[in-house]
Amino acid sequence: MIQPYSAVGLIPTVRGIRTRDDIQRNLDHLAELVTAASWLSSMDLPVRLVIVPEGALQGFNDEVLDLHHETFARECAIDLPGKETEFLGDLARKWGVYLMAQAKVRHPEFPGRFFNAGFVLDPQGELILIHYKVVPLLPVEHSVTPHNVWDRWVELYGETLDAFYPVVDTDIGRLGVMMANEGSYPENARGLAMNGAEVVYRASYPHPHTGNELFEVQNRARALDNNFYVLAPNMGTYYLHAEDELPIDTFGGRSMMCDYKGRVVGQQDYGAGSTYIAGQIDVEALRDFRTRAQMNNWMKDLTTEQYRLIYDQPVYPKNLYLDREPYDHADYKAQVTDRQIEYLVERDIYRWPEGR
Repeated sequence: MIQPYSAVGLIPTVRGIRTRDDIQRNLDHLAELVTAASWLSSMDLPVRLVIVPEGALQGFNDEVLDLHHETFARECAIDLPGKETEFLGDLARKWGVYLMAQAKVRHPEFPGRFFNAGFVLDPQGELILIHYKVVPLLPVEHSVTPHNVWDRWVELYGETLDAFYPVVDTDIGRLGVMMANEGSYPENARGLAMNGAEVVYRASYPHPHTGNELFEVQNRARALDNNFYVLAPNMGTYYLHAEDELPIDTFGGRSMMCDYKGRVVGQQDYGAGSTYIAGQIDVEALRDFRTRAQMNNWMKDLTTEQYRLIYDQPVYPKNLYLDREPYDHADYKAQVTDRQIEYLVERDIYRWPEGR
């Protein structure tokens, strides 16, 4: 039996990096933050899971500054496992927790490229899951996705849920990762749910989309639709460069944790600084609801033959970066975004507005 426990989501201040060595300053800050967050939050139920949001190690300078992909891969991306996961693993061991985090990472099968990866460390500090982000922050994030190199990815890992939506079975529930913009698409949450996920990481998301309620609507809907927990701590303030004197709140707060009915069980609206969020996770209650409810345990009713028709024709081009590096911002708009919109108009899915 899995007893209810507390999960803690860190909301750190981050300094953008120029080299991999710059990451250490952000890691040192996380060590201080997890000390305060875990100690205080354990006064309720024991803390067994700590969430480090996307961007906490490296910031988002590759997107913001439209950096050259191969340069960032060489100078800023990390390896999994590596010295950064060793540092975080030490924190997991010290506090006796599972730790979920994210980083821009290299992949041995794709030299000169970097992916955006979410990962899980167990209380012994061992790396037990890696999820490669399937939808970056389009149109500005330069990370390669499995779909961008589809043919080679399927050759390496197969065409299965585990290849795209891996889930790890632990003694605090089955954990999965749905980073940032992945949560904007309901299919990614459903992929995790169909692979058995019960507790799902979803971080981070930028302002104004947090302040305009997109983040909350998505988090609660994904949790309700799939009857799993969504843990969504957002980032704190952001120094674009390590030497900058003033930070910017580019994320807008609104951190939250949602239960398997879409209810908010932990919330921290503040985002202009370093803080944290905590909430209670009850996996046994989730399992009981999934297996006894008559109506709102939705997945038992999926008519998959019918839904397959929605996706019968491809939309977004696969293998986009199989033989070339990712586009910069301007070329992505011209070569991908504009063409995708025209394609949907041609299929009579979209229609141009009057006067265009």
